Amino acid sequence: MEKRNLRKERIGVVSSNKMEKSIVVAEVKRVKHPMYGKYVLNTKKYVAHDEQNDCNEGDTVRIMETRPLSKSKRWRLVEILERAK
Repeated sequence: MEKRNLRKERIGVVSSNKMEKSIVVAEVKRVKHPMYGKYVLNTKKYVAHDEQNDCNEGDTVRIMETRPLSKSKRWRLVEILERAK
């Protein structure tokens, strides 16, 4: 049997759910500037597959890397950690 590599996982906030079965997840990281020492916010967006179409904007979700599902989708929804209030 072939052993599968570990899949990357990310936690982020849903910034858009306007597509069918797709969501845009924004991951915000605080990175220290190398010279000035100030913390800067870096935002990275991922397009993820949401099979049941049950995510809403503002939800905190966990996504996992997967095979390419479309031109821009390489991630899929694993679970919804917290619903938007």
